[in-house]
Amino acid sequence: MSETLSPTDHDDASSPRGPSAAESRADSATAGPSTTLWSALSGVLAAGAALATGEVLSGLSKTIPSLVVGIAEIFTAETPGAVVRWSIETFGTSQKTLLVWGITIGSLVAGAILGMASRKRMWIGVAGFAAFGVVGGWAAARAALSNNALSWLSAILAAGVGIAVLRLLVGRLPFSPLPSGANPITGTEDRRVFLGVAGGAAFWALFGTGLGRSLRLGHSVEGARERIAADIGASPGAPGAAADAAVAGSLDSIDGVSSVITPNDDFYLIDTAIRKPQIDPATWSMKITGMVDNELEFTFDDLLAMDQIEEFITLSCVSNEVGGNLVGNAVWTGVPLATLLDMAGVQDGATQIVGRSVDGWTGGFPTEIAFDGRPAMVALTMNGEPLPVSHGFPARLVVPGLYGYVSATKWLAEVELTTWEDFDGYWITRNWGKEGPIKTQSRIDVPRSGQTVPAGPTAIAGVAWAPNRAVERVEIAVDGGDWIEARLSSDVSENAWRQWVVEYDAAPGDHTVQVRATDGEGDTQTSEVARPAPDGATGWHTIEFRAESA
Repeated sequence: MSETLSPTDHDDASSPRGPSAAESRADSATAGPSTTLWSALSGVLAAGAALATGEVLSGLSKTIPSLVVGIAEIFTAETPGAVVRWSIETFGTSQKTLLVWGITIGSLVAGAILGMASRKRMWIGVAGFAAFGVVGGWAAARAALSNNALSWLSAILAAGVGIAVLRLLVGRLPFSPLPSGANPITGTEDRRVFLGVAGGAAFWALFGTGLGRSLRLGHSVEGARERIAADIGASPGAPGAAADAAVAGSLDSIDGVSSVITPNDDFYLIDTAIRKPQIDPATWSMKITGMVDNELEFTFDDLLAMDQIEEFITLSCVSNEVGGNLVGNAVWTGVPLATLLDMAGVQDGATQIVGRSVDGWTGGFPTEIAFDGRPAMVALTMNGEPLPVSHGFPARLVVPGLYGYVSATKWLAEVELTTWEDFDGYWITRNWGKEGPIKTQSRIDVPRSGQTVPAGPTAIAGVAWAPNRAVERVEIAVDGGDWIEARLSSDVSENAWRQWVVEYDAAPGDHTVQVRATDGEGDTQTSEVARPAPDGATGWHTIEFRAESA
């Protein structure tokens, strides 16, 4: 076994392979708990320094993901469908945040283990950090938005920093027994060096991580969004007279009910992107390819110059549980998808439209849906503003009546025409249903389940949605009694949700409320309970509340 010497190690004259100071100490006496802990700390600091280096290098270039993000993206891409479903159902919108934190903590724990192993066998720690660099480089280089060469270089540099810190620290472990006859002055100096390196590594781990994230803010395209907003005369808030009319006919005055238009900041977020693509609209374009007469390419300015439509459209995630909040209603503006497809000329037999994101995500839906009269569009604005980055800036697909997992391609790069049989989108390969129509749903917003309210007149209210079919009626049943028809907000669009309310005289005691909706085709929401997988949850939202006399 070859030995790796620290800067203060000296060759033993009697042996061509003299042990390092740390190894001599470990061999001279059984290491106590303090030595083990310091070894583990050395590994944690080395791992933290490596991760921070990756964060800084990532911040210097928008084409380099950090080590953590690169590995997280591989997890997202390769995790089996059953595990993905469990994670979404269990953690919801916190899924990706927890994944990143899990990888970070796992890396630090691995560093601690390597630190302890390196106390006697330095090569184990070196090999472990080198392996981490290889895995990180491979993961980062595979990402759709990454520069392969720079990603590999970043991972190698980060691993190198980790190895250097590990060797410096483990070679000078403090408070370990000195071998018989050793110079105590040398031991004191080792401790000083250890503490100095440890302090520097800790500082770099914290400062470098913060610096890297600050640098990434420099890649933001918020400035471009603001310029576009000024050019098109957009301003924050709901746009136009149609939105004003919707608000005027709403039930927004009821405390606790979801607003008729969901603000952009409150709109649900579900996607696979660990890094939200920062796309300059000045260089962006989208293509129409595949089974078309003419493959076309459109710039952002091209789309802005076309006739656009403005529609109230409710979007929902297939992972939404009955009564869940992964649903929202917004005013979307964009170019009709049918217009663009007509320009390209859809060929006979092209039965599927596939949306491709710049980060490689795909979703597909039947071609006929673009031509059946619903306002499917390449959306450019949301509630009067250019799309927020997290919602797909500069352009995305919005298709009423379909769950987002088959239709809502954010950061749109390409629309491909193909056959239904020849391609399966991202989530279809993970065993979700292929068609994905949004099911008629209703939700009770107030009272909240478990809430105590004053006895007497009580507003029971919420929202209901059936995009592309409209909501015709909402009913509630209290304590298993007869169905009571609710009063609805104005019908702004067959693609938008409607608020509803029932003024109920609540007697003192515990109460159970169920709600159901009937769509414009006369179909009433089923009571059959089903989980979100594989094509959307069903059942009646049920809550319990208590009424108490004053």
